[in-house]
Amino acid sequence: MEHHKLDAIDMRILSELQDNGRITNVELSRRAKITAPPCLRRMRALEKAGYIRGYHADLDPKMLGYEVSGFVFVGLSSQAESDLKRFEEQVRAWPNVRECYMLSGEVDFLLKCVAKDLSSFQSFITETLTAAKNVASVKSTLVIHPTKREPGVPLDIK
Repeated sequence: MEHHKLDAIDMRILSELQDNGRITNVELSRRAKITAPPCLRRMRALEKAGYIRGYHADLDPKMLGYEVSGFVFVGLSSQAESDLKRFEEQVRAWPNVRECYMLSGEVDFLLKCVAKDLSSFQSFITETLTAAKNVASVKSTLVIHPTKREPGVPLDIK
């Protein structure tokens, strides 16, 4: 992955794209205060360098029938490299796990999950997750409502 020093124009481009990935290049260039061709070149360079990982639509889970969101703390019986990798591979195959983080401390992994209803969330926990090889402990908590959802990172724009 190439890394180059980001200037104020790059930061404006990243900020605008983080706020609206569907912005047109013409509008992006206007907001970045440069013309369209160099704006597109810079955006492609930022993508190639890995600063921009992708673009996606932010879907409403409830409108699509996913009424339950929860976080699950998972402890493994072994933290050997091969066991950690095997668990991560399993997690990638579970569609209702939307995010997974390996942690330091008492818990090995934190999973963000969605489910159609409480029963399907419970089934995932009891029939899939706790049954997975090397899983020693599982603790879950349900989301009542999100207070803040802000993807990306805070950018200091000058």
